[in-house]
Amino acid sequence: MERGLVVDREAQLIEVYVFRSKRTYRGIPRGKIKKKTKIYAGDYVVGEVVDDSNFVIEDIEERKNVLIRPSIANVDTAIIVETIKEPELNNFFLDNLLVVYERVNVEPIIVFNKIDLLGEEEKDELNRWTDVYKNAGYEVIHVSAKSGEGIEKIKEFVRGQICILAGPSGVGKSSILSKLTGAKLKIGEVSEKLGRGRHTTTGVRLIPFGEGSFIGDAPGFSRVNALDFVKKDEIKNYFREFLRYRCKYPDCSHTREPGCSVKEAVKKSEISCERYKSYLKMIRVFLEELKEICPD
Repeated sequence: MERGLVVDREAQLIEVYVFRSKRTYRGIPRGKIKKKTKIYAGDYVVGEVVDDSNFVIEDIEERKNVLIRPSIANVDTAIIVETIKEPELNNFFLDNLLVVYERVNVEPIIVFNKIDLLGEEEKDELNRWTDVYKNAGYEVIHVSAKSGEGIEKIKEFVRGQICILAGPSGVGKSSILSKLTGAKLKIGEVSEKLGRGRHTTTGVRLIPFGEGSFIGDAPGFSRVNALDFVKKDEIKNYFREFLRYRCKYPDCSHTREPGCSVKEAVKKSEISCERYKSYLKMIRVFLEELKEICPD
Protein backbone atom coordinates (compact mmCIF):
# COMPACT_ATOMS: atom_id res chain seq x y z
CA MET A 1 0.00 0.00 0.00
CA GLU A 2 1.21 3.49 -0.90
CA ARG A 3 0.59 6.73 0.99
CA GLY A 4 -0.43 9.88 -0.84
CA LEU A 5 -1.96 13.31 -0.54
CA VAL A 6 -5.00 14.56 -2.43
CA VAL A 7 -3.70 17.67 -4.17
CA ASP A 8 -6.59 18.46 -6.52
CA ARG A 9 -10.32 18.13 -5.94
CA GLU A 10 -12.73 19.66 -8.42
CA ALA A 11 -16.10 18.12 -9.32
CA GLN A 12 -15.34 14.44 -10.05
CA LEU A 13 -11.61 15.03 -10.51
CA ILE A 14 -9.27 13.72 -7.80
CA GLU A 15 -5.49 13.89 -8.10
CA VAL A 16 -3.18 12.17 -5.62
CA TYR A 17 0.49 12.97 -5.04
CA VAL A 18 2.24 9.72 -4.04
CA PHE A 19 5.12 10.35 -1.66
CA ARG A 20 7.35 7.40 -2.57
CA SER A 21 7.39 8.04 -6.31
CA LYS A 22 6.88 11.83 -6.01
CA ARG A 23 4.37 11.62 -8.85
CA THR A 24 0.76 12.67 -9.27
CA TYR A 25 -1.93 10.19 -10.33
CA ARG A 26 -5.64 10.33 -10.94
CA GLY A 27 -7.37 9.16 -7.77
CA ILE A 28 -10.07 6.50 -8.03
CA PRO A 29 -11.89 5.87 -4.73
CA ARG A 30 -13.13 2.36 -3.99
CA GLY A 31 -16.89 2.01 -3.67
CA LYS A 32 -16.79 1.82 0.13
CA ILE A 33 -14.85 5.11 0.27
CA LYS A 34 -17.38 6.84 -2.00
CA LYS A 35 -20.20 5.80 0.29
CA LYS A 36 -18.39 6.45 3.57
CA THR A 37 -16.98 9.95 3.30
CA LYS A 38 -16.31 12.96 1.11
CA ILE A 39 -12.75 13.34 -0.13
CA TYR A 40 -11.05 16.71 0.29
CA ALA A 41 -7.90 18.25 -1.05
CA GLY A 42 -5.41 17.77 1.77
CA ASP A 43 -6.63 14.29 2.69
CA TYR A 44 -3.88 11.78 3.37
CA VAL A 45 -4.87 8.55 1.65
CA VAL A 46 -3.53 5.02 1.29
CA GLY A 47 -4.00 2.84 -1.75
CA GLU A 48 -2.34 1.29 -4.77
CA VAL A 49 -0.81 2.55 -7.99
CA VAL A 50 -2.49 0.40 -10.64
CA ASP A 51 -0.85 1.84 -13.77
CA ASP A 52 1.05 4.90 -15.00
CA SER A 53 -1.98 7.15 -14.57
CA ASN A 54 -4.24 5.83 -11.80
CA PHE A 55 -4.14 5.41 -8.03
CA VAL A 56 -6.89 3.43 -6.29
CA ILE A 57 -7.81 4.98 -2.93
CA GLU A 58 -8.44 2.28 -0.33
CA ASP A 59 -8.73 4.44 2.81
CA ILE A 60 -8.51 7.99 4.17
CA GLU A 61 -6.47 8.79 7.26
CA GLU A 62 -8.01 10.63 10.20
CA ARG A 63 -8.08 14.37 9.61
CA LYS A 64 -6.55 17.09 11.75
CA ASN A 65 -9.14 19.61 10.52
CA VAL A 66 -11.28 20.55 7.53
CA LEU A 67 -11.65 24.12 6.32
CA ILE A 68 -14.90 25.15 4.68
CA ARG A 69 -13.57 27.84 2.36
CA PRO A 70 -11.52 26.58 0.65
CA SER A 71 -12.45 22.93 1.27
CA ILE A 72 -9.03 21.65 2.36
CA ALA A 73 -8.21 19.12 5.09
CA ASN A 74 -5.19 18.87 7.39
CA VAL A 75 -4.09 22.48 7.03
CA ASP A 76 -1.13 23.37 9.27
CA THR A 77 -0.68 27.07 8.50
CA ALA A 78 -2.73 29.91 7.06
CA ILE A 79 -0.60 32.58 5.42
CA ILE A 80 -2.83 35.63 5.74
CA VAL A 81 -1.79 38.19 3.15
CA GLU A 82 -2.52 41.84 3.85
CA THR A 83 -1.35 45.20 2.52
CA ILE A 84 -0.96 48.68 3.94
CA LYS A 85 -1.63 50.19 0.52
CA GLU A 86 -3.61 49.04 -2.56
CA PRO A 87 -5.83 48.04 -0.81
CA GLU A 88 -5.60 49.70 2.60
CA LEU A 89 -5.46 47.45 5.65
CA ASN A 90 -8.77 46.56 7.30
CA ASN A 91 -7.57 45.31 10.69
CA PHE A 92 -11.07 44.23 11.77
CA PHE A 93 -11.23 41.90 8.78
CA LEU A 94 -7.78 40.51 9.70
CA ASP A 95 -8.76 40.01 13.34
CA ASN A 96 -11.85 38.05 12.29
CA LEU A 97 -9.69 35.78 10.11
CA LEU A 98 -7.26 35.21 12.97
CA VAL A 99 -10.09 34.13 15.28
CA VAL A 100 -11.48 31.74 12.67
CA TYR A 101 -8.12 30.05 12.00
CA GLU A 102 -7.32 29.80 15.71
CA ARG A 103 -10.70 28.10 16.19
CA VAL A 104 -9.95 25.36 13.63
CA ASN A 105 -6.41 24.69 14.92
CA VAL A 106 -4.59 26.31 12.00
CA GLU A 107 -1.50 28.40 12.83
CA PRO A 108 -1.86 31.87 11.27
CA ILE A 109 1.06 33.96 10.06
CA ILE A 110 0.62 37.48 8.73
CA VAL A 111 2.32 38.56 5.52
CA PHE A 112 2.32 42.23 4.57
CA ASN A 113 2.76 42.34 0.78
CA LYS A 114 3.52 45.23 -1.61
CA ILE A 115 6.08 46.83 0.70
CA ASP A 116 7.78 48.18 -2.44
CA LEU A 117 4.86 50.62 -2.84
CA LEU A 118 5.26 52.28 0.54
CA GLY A 119 6.50 55.79 1.23
CA GLU A 120 8.08 56.81 4.54
CA GLU A 121 4.80 57.50 6.36
CA GLU A 122 3.33 54.25 5.08
CA LYS A 123 6.44 52.36 6.25
CA ASP A 124 5.85 53.81 9.72
CA GLU A 125 2.27 52.52 9.50
CA LEU A 126 3.57 49.10 8.44
CA ASN A 127 5.92 48.98 11.43
CA ARG A 128 3.16 50.07 13.79
CA TRP A 129 0.83 47.26 12.68
CA THR A 130 3.73 44.80 12.72
CA ASP A 131 4.33 45.64 16.38
CA VAL A 132 0.61 45.23 17.16
CA TYR A 133 0.49 41.69 15.79
CA LYS A 134 3.91 40.58 16.99
CA ASN A 135 2.99 41.72 20.49
CA ALA A 136 -0.25 39.73 20.16
CA GLY A 137 1.84 36.62 19.47
CA TYR A 138 1.88 36.25 15.68
CA GLU A 139 4.67 35.79 13.18
CA VAL A 140 4.76 38.76 10.79
CA ILE A 141 6.69 38.79 7.50
CA HIS A 142 7.23 41.72 5.13
CA VAL A 143 7.11 40.76 1.45
CA SER A 144 7.33 42.22 -2.02
CA ALA A 145 6.00 39.69 -4.49
CA LYS A 146 7.28 42.00 -7.22
CA SER A 147 10.94 41.87 -6.11
CA GLY A 148 10.84 38.55 -4.28
CA GLU A 149 11.82 40.07 -0.92
CA GLY A 150 10.61 37.93 1.99
CA ILE A 151 9.59 34.92 -0.15
CA GLU A 152 12.39 32.69 1.16
CA LYS A 153 11.40 33.51 4.73
CA ILE A 154 7.87 32.27 4.01
CA LYS A 155 9.26 29.06 2.48
CA GLU A 156 11.37 28.45 5.55
CA PHE A 157 8.46 29.03 7.91
CA VAL A 158 6.09 26.56 6.19
CA ARG A 159 8.62 23.87 5.26
CA GLY A 160 7.06 20.39 5.36
CA GLN A 161 3.54 21.74 5.95
CA ILE A 162 0.18 21.97 4.21
CA CYS A 163 -0.65 25.65 4.08
CA ILE A 164 -3.05 28.02 2.40
CA LEU A 165 -2.89 31.62 1.30
CA ALA A 166 -5.79 33.68 2.58
CA GLY A 167 -6.79 37.29 2.83
CA PRO A 168 -8.90 39.91 1.09
CA SER A 169 -9.03 40.24 -2.68
CA GLY A 170 -6.42 42.41 -4.33
CA VAL A 171 -3.56 41.90 -1.85
CA GLY A 172 -1.47 39.80 -4.24
CA LYS A 173 -2.03 36.23 -3.08
CA SER A 174 -1.69 34.80 -6.58
CA SER A 175 1.55 36.74 -7.11
CA ILE A 176 2.98 35.30 -3.89
CA LEU A 177 1.80 31.83 -4.87
CA SER A 178 3.60 32.17 -8.20
CA LYS A 179 6.80 33.27 -6.46
CA LEU A 180 6.64 30.42 -3.95
CA THR A 181 5.94 27.63 -6.41
CA GLY A 182 7.01 28.88 -9.83
CA ALA A 183 3.50 28.15 -11.11
CA LYS A 184 2.22 30.59 -13.70
CA LEU A 185 -1.19 31.69 -12.49
CA LYS A 186 -3.71 34.25 -13.64
CA ILE A 187 -3.31 37.31 -11.46
CA GLY A 188 -6.16 39.73 -10.75
CA GLU A 189 -5.58 43.45 -10.48
CA VAL A 190 -7.04 45.79 -7.90
CA SER A 191 -10.09 47.60 -9.18
CA GLU A 192 -9.41 51.32 -8.81
CA LYS A 193 -13.13 52.04 -8.77
CA LEU A 194 -14.04 49.55 -6.07
CA GLY A 195 -10.72 49.45 -4.19
CA ARG A 196 -10.84 45.66 -4.06
CA GLY A 197 -9.65 42.79 -6.19
CA ARG A 198 -11.47 40.65 -8.72
CA HIS A 199 -11.06 37.09 -7.55
CA THR A 200 -9.41 34.78 -10.10
CA THR A 201 -8.96 31.48 -8.24
CA THR A 202 -11.06 28.44 -9.20
CA GLY A 203 -11.10 24.88 -7.89
CA VAL A 204 -9.23 23.49 -4.88
CA ARG A 205 -5.63 22.65 -5.65
CA LEU A 206 -2.50 22.10 -3.56
CA ILE A 207 0.82 22.80 -5.25
CA PRO A 208 3.98 21.01 -4.03
CA PHE A 209 7.04 23.17 -3.40
CA GLY A 210 10.18 23.16 -1.29
CA GLU A 211 10.88 20.24 0.99
CA GLY A 212 7.57 18.42 1.39
CA SER A 213 5.50 21.59 1.46
CA PHE A 214 2.11 22.04 -0.20
CA ILE A 215 0.21 25.26 -0.66
CA GLY A 216 -3.30 26.16 -1.75
CA ASP A 217 -5.03 29.42 -2.56
CA ALA A 218 -8.17 30.46 -0.71
CA PRO A 219 -10.83 32.53 -2.48
CA GLY A 220 -10.70 36.27 -2.01
CA PHE A 221 -13.06 37.35 0.78
CA SER A 222 -15.13 40.52 0.82
CA ARG A 223 -16.08 39.93 4.46
CA VAL A 224 -15.54 37.45 7.27
CA ASN A 225 -17.66 37.22 10.41
CA ALA A 226 -16.11 35.27 13.27
CA LEU A 227 -19.57 34.73 14.77
CA ASP A 228 -20.38 32.46 11.82
CA PHE A 229 -17.76 30.05 13.19
CA VAL A 230 -17.39 30.79 16.90
CA LYS A 231 -19.92 31.28 19.70
CA LYS A 232 -20.05 34.82 21.01
CA ASP A 233 -18.90 33.93 24.52
CA GLU A 234 -15.96 31.90 23.14
CA ILE A 235 -14.40 34.57 20.93
CA LYS A 236 -12.30 35.85 23.84
CA ASN A 237 -10.52 32.47 23.87
CA TYR A 238 -9.07 33.13 20.41
CA PHE A 239 -7.41 36.45 21.16
CA ARG A 240 -3.98 35.15 22.09
CA GLU A 241 -2.89 38.11 24.14
CA PHE A 242 -6.00 37.88 26.36
CA LEU A 243 -4.94 34.41 27.51
CA ARG A 244 -1.86 35.81 29.27
CA TYR A 245 -4.06 37.39 31.95
CA ARG A 246 -6.19 36.06 34.81
CA CYS A 247 -9.27 38.06 35.70
CA LYS A 248 -11.16 38.15 38.99
CA TYR A 249 -13.99 36.09 37.49
CA PRO A 250 -13.19 32.94 35.45
CA ASP A 251 -16.01 33.68 32.98
CA CYS A 252 -15.04 37.35 32.57
CA SER A 253 -16.17 38.77 29.22
CA HIS A 254 -13.56 41.56 29.44
CA THR A 255 -16.26 44.22 29.15
CA ARG A 256 -17.94 45.57 32.31
CA GLU A 257 -16.78 43.16 35.01
CA PRO A 258 -14.72 44.52 37.91
CA GLY A 259 -11.24 43.10 38.35
CA CYS A 260 -10.75 42.50 34.60
CA SER A 261 -7.03 42.06 33.96
CA VAL A 262 -7.49 42.33 30.20
CA LYS A 263 -8.99 45.83 30.44
CA GLU A 264 -6.15 46.84 32.75
CA ALA A 265 -3.66 45.50 30.23
CA VAL A 266 -5.30 47.61 27.51
CA LYS A 267 -5.04 50.71 29.71
CA LYS A 268 -1.34 49.99 30.21
CA SER A 269 -0.86 49.44 26.44
CA GLU A 270 0.17 45.82 27.03
CA ILE A 271 -2.75 44.89 24.74
CA SER A 272 -3.34 47.16 21.75
CA CYS A 273 -6.47 49.30 21.64
CA GLU A 274 -6.98 48.25 18.01
CA ARG A 275 -7.21 44.59 18.95
CA TYR A 276 -9.46 45.26 21.93
CA LYS A 277 -11.79 47.37 19.79
CA SER A 278 -11.97 44.54 17.25
CA TYR A 279 -12.96 42.16 20.05
CA LEU A 280 -15.75 44.45 21.27
CA LYS A 281 -16.99 44.91 17.71
CA MET A 282 -17.05 41.15 17.14
CA ILE A 283 -19.13 40.49 20.22
CA ARG A 284 -21.26 43.53 19.40
CA VAL A 285 -20.69 45.35 22.66
CA PHE A 286 -19.97 49.07 22.90
CA LEU A 287 -18.55 50.40 26.14
CA GLU A 288 -19.25 53.98 27.14
CA GLU A 289 -16.08 53.80 29.17
CA LEU A 290 -14.05 52.75 26.10
CA LYS A 291 -12.76 56.31 25.75
CA GLU A 292 -11.17 55.96 29.17
CA ILE A 293 -9.56 52.66 28.22
CA CYS A 294 -8.49 53.69 24.71
CA PRO A 295 -8.27 57.46 24.42
CA ASP A 296 -7.89 58.56 20.80
